Formats: sequence, C-alpha cells, structure tokens
Amino acid sequence: MGVEMKRGALEGVRIADFSWAWAGPYATLLLGFLGAEVIKIESKKRLDHSRLMSLTTGQAVKSLDASPVFCQLNLNKLGVTLNLSTGKGIEIAKRIVGLSDVVIENFRPGVIEKLGLGYGALRKVKPDIVMLSISARGQKGPERHYVGYAPNFGALGGLSYLTGYEGGEPSTLVGSLDLRVGTWAVFAVMGALVHRKRTGQGQYIDLSASEAVSCLITDSIMEYTINGRVPTRAGNRDEIMAPHNCYRCRGEDRWVSIAVGTEQEWRALCRAMGSPEWTKEGKFGDAYQRWQNQGELDRRVTEWTKNYTAEEVTEKLQGAGVAAYPSMSNKDMFESRHLRERGFTAEVEHPVVGKHVTINPPWKFGETPAGIRRQAPLIGEHNEYVFGELMGMSNQEIAALVQEEIIY
Repeated sequence: MGVEMKRGALEGVRIADFSWAWAGPYATLLLGFLGAEVIKIESKKRLDHSRLMSLTTGQAVKSLDASPVFCQLNLNKLGVTLNLSTGKGIEIAKRIVGLSDVVIENFRPGVIEKLGLGYGALRKVKPDIVMLSISARGQKGPERHYVGYAPNFGALGGLSYLTGYEGGEPSTLVGSLDLRVGTWAVFAVMGALVHRKRTGQGQYIDLSASEAVSCLITDSIMEYTINGRVPTRAGNRDEIMAPHNCYRCRGEDRWVSIAVGTEQEWRALCRAMGSPEWTKEGKFGDAYQRWQNQGELDRRVTEWTKNYTAEEVTEKLQGAGVAAYPSMSNKDMFESRHLRERGFTAEVEHPVVGKHVTINPPWKFGETPAGIRRQAPLIGEHNEYVFGELMGMSNQEIAALVQEEIIY
C-alpha cells in the first residue's frame, strides 16, 4: 500500500528454468520466493504436463492456464514459449542462459545433451553458470535411464519401504517426494551460488532423486550398516516411546496424536484419563513394559480418547504437559486459526482462475523477506518482455519467430 517491498535474498539472481512436472518447478518456486527472477521455458509442442492435469487426482484441466497444480507450483515466475526441437530455439535458449546465473532441468539423463544444452555447451556461453540436473538415479551409472516418477524413486530410495502400517504394504508416497527432492535441489543451488560468490566458479550439480530420498532415512541405513538389522514399517509407533500413536476421537475420521517420552509424562497422562485401574497393572509399570504391550496400551488409551473431540484431548493433555495434537486434514490446516495468524496461506488473483488460496513461503526473514510477487504465468505471457526488453529483439524479429513456430 505505497510501501516498497524489501529485497529478497536472491534479488538479482536469474534462473533459466527448463524443468517440468513437480520436483524441478518446486525448486524454482522456492528460489523465486527468495527473490530470484525465474524464466520458465516451455512450449506448446511440449507442455509442462501440470498445465493439463493433476497426477494425484486424475483431474483434467480444460484450459492451459487454469490448472490449480500449475498455479501453485509456478508463482512468481516469468513464462516464455520456445520450441526446443528447432535449431533456432536452441540458440535462443542459449542466449537466455547467457543472461542467467542458474540453469535447472529435470529431463531424462541424456536429453539435455542431445538438445545441445548440456553443461559443456552452456559453459561456453556462460563460464560461471550453475547448472542443476534432477533425475531418478543420477546422470551416470547402469540405472541412469530409470523413470523419474515419485513412486519409483521413493521405492528405490528406501523411504517407501519404511512408510506404512505394521504388517501392511509399503506406501507409494507419490507427489510429496517430488517436493522433498525440490527442496534438496534448492540447498544444492544455494551452496553453489555461495561457492561462485567466493571463487568466481560455476558448478554442475547431478542430483539423484532416489539418493536425496535416502538422505531422509540415514538412521535406518546406519541401523543396517552397523547392526545388520533391516527396519520395516511400524505405522506411527516409535522405537522407544509408548504410547506413541494416533488415537481415534469423537466424530467422523477424527484422530489425535499422543507421544509419551518420560515417566513424568506417563503419570500426567494417567491423571488426565482419570487414573483408571488398568494404568496400575504391571504390564504398564515402566517404559519397557509399556512398549512391549503397546498393542493393548493403544486400545486402552483409545477407550478414553474416543469419548472426546481431538481438540478436547489436545487441550487436556497439553495442559497436563503431555505432547498431543489433532491429526489434521488439508481442510483443517487451511482453516487453522494458528496457521492463519502465522500467515500460512495467501490469496492470489489470477486472470483465468480468479482468486485462489495458496501456501505462503515456509520461512520468515526479517531483512530479506520471502514473498509472492505475482501469479503463475499464462502460457507465453512474458514472451515480449524476455525476448524483446531483456534480449533486445525487435517486434519484427519476434513476429517472424512466432510465424516460424520457434516462439511457440
């Protein structure tokens, strides 16, 4: 409202974004939150499929500019259409890279090189360029051509095997893993930018999605490496604490999470439940006995929690010094008074979608705040700015390239 927005931490950094789907676009979304200028390069000949449908819901989208998934993942970005199946398109892409600091892509290994946009070629254009490639299993090795969808690299990375209920099947985890890989990509790019600032040297980053997933389960990897034991699925249970689970509450599909880590917390839980006689039984007499008998323990605790709402259980237990909180659905999170007060969501105006609610940047910086500056780009929305104002092409040149379906 007349107040100038403070500069973002990455103000002045430009990113040539060749990525599509979820992992790459989420990485450039986060970098854009930090103030980087992200130029998303796509084409009507090869659209980002998140413009067309939601992989998680199977919902098709009629307009190229109306996808809620695309609108969430591509906030703040500039959008250009460039046909990379043509020689002229590749040369123009190189010119964009020449004006950029970072290149991000998540094609299958080998594709970017075949296009003539591999790291070796781009270094000749911009010697200090930072380039990051995301793939399922990395750019080299016998499994380099494995398909890079979340269920694949979630399984190969080991996290899927560990995620699920005891005795049940592994979880596929789907799209959430793309977002975790995208977050790893941001850390890698930030580290490379710090290195370049100190040394003047660019870097090539080969990010294997399955290896990024494996970094999330290092405790399980060490358990096998050191002790020869293979951890498996245990639902919400802990290796030491009991009770430690989600417990049914009053209402349809309503649950509360409870975690008891000390004897003091156990006694507080017992008092909150009214000190029923079963809590005095020997099988629940100490932490080890409770862990050994946690199946029955969980049933006993549920006999109490099911009489109250999740919010009532939370209030009772937190007031007694026991860790507890409702298990929240997406709807619960968007309606949470606490998250609203924290600025968890923002309302964004989009020329096709209209007003829609999106998630704000997940961090708050005092001096260089992250923020949403514009809605996701319409298809080719910023062609005139990027090709004309930024690259210096005349209107006639741009019109000719549109006619040739180079800008397409």
